[in-house]
Amino acid sequence: MADALAIAAATVRDRIGDRAGGWDLAGVLPLPLLRELGAAGVLCAQLPEAFGGLGLSSLQNGELTAGTGRLCSSVRSVQTSQGMAAWTVQRFGLPEQQRAWLPDLASGRLAAVGFSETGAGSDLAAMATTVRRSGDELVVDGHKRWMTAARYADLLVVFGRYEDGAAAVLVPADAPGVHVEPVADPMGCRAAGHADVRLDGVRLPAGRLLGGSALPLPLLVTTALAYGRMSVAWGCVGILRACLEAASRHAATREQFGQPIGRHQLVAGHLADLLVAEQVATRVCEHASRCWDAGSAEQVIATVLAKQVASEQAARAAATAVQVLASAGARDGGVAARAYRDAKLMEIIEGSSELCRLLLADHALAVAPRGEEG
Repeated sequence: MADALAIAAATVRDRIGDRAGGWDLAGVLPLPLLRELGAAGVLCAQLPEAFGGLGLSSLQNGELTAGTGRLCSSVRSVQTSQGMAAWTVQRFGLPEQQRAWLPDLASGRLAAVGFSETGAGSDLAAMATTVRRSGDELVVDGHKRWMTAARYADLLVVFGRYEDGAAAVLVPADAPGVHVEPVADPMGCRAAGHADVRLDGVRLPAGRLLGGSALPLPLLVTTALAYGRMSVAWGCVGILRACLEAASRHAATREQFGQPIGRHQLVAGHLADLLVAEQVATRVCEHASRCWDAGSAEQVIATVLAKQVASEQAARAAATAVQVLASAGARDGGVAARAYRDAKLMEIIEGSSELCRLLLADHALAVAPRGEEG
């Protein structure tokens, strides 16, 4: 798999290059680029080779994701969305559904995943989207908010209430009753294709219900979100590496008072902080990915921890990078300015920092020793 990772990473570097700033300013990614990356297996590289994926481990896929995030968080967001869609089909789909849909997702067909709604952000138990049977068909009604990559997607993986539980359904983006409304001028990941999606009486064959039956909502959502959180965390490692590189390069060449600004103690302190942030985020993501690869019982909490730590480190580090670059870092579309906006968004999506802290606190209470107070 090392060769597959190296080839995938080279593909990402070659196809993105230094074009992310222009895409950010335009607010759109070239669709042929996304299809090419999808066909190369880059967008869902953790998918097993039997389904057309690259069969990377979580740790290898994490490094690939960080490499994408270092160059362009908008492309990395599409990568996260595609990976979540494939993971959801792989985890909950029947064997025939896996055989029918996973090869498509590994060959250039694009997907988006719909969780959030106006009244159901972190509180996904408040989800109002419904999936119901009507003879041999399913009928889907609802309004999803901020679906990453929905602007580009051929397929929407929509979560909703079904019978006494919940379900995920595969909705063609061009099906009658589907209305994709791009989010205008998003603050971060501007080219990632964020859109609100209305589903008005969308009728589907019953075979598009993943698993064929209702599932407990917490199981369905937590399983799918776990992949997204892991991917976002590694993407934040990429943001940190981009910030460290840009700030260090600038500090080594920009002179003030007769010497490079990196030799001034306060600026040097900023560079040290950036290095520490990148290393901390990398190590916590490596730990979480190793838990995934080992099937460890710590996998869920390690993933939450990675998302919490990496996103908060990235947001602080991006602000530090802008400070070091000063006016050079304040140019819209530039590396530091993009990172500043993109990293802040990472503290919100796939479970806000506040929600992650609550989950971590619950874990701390659950594992706390039950002896006498000291």
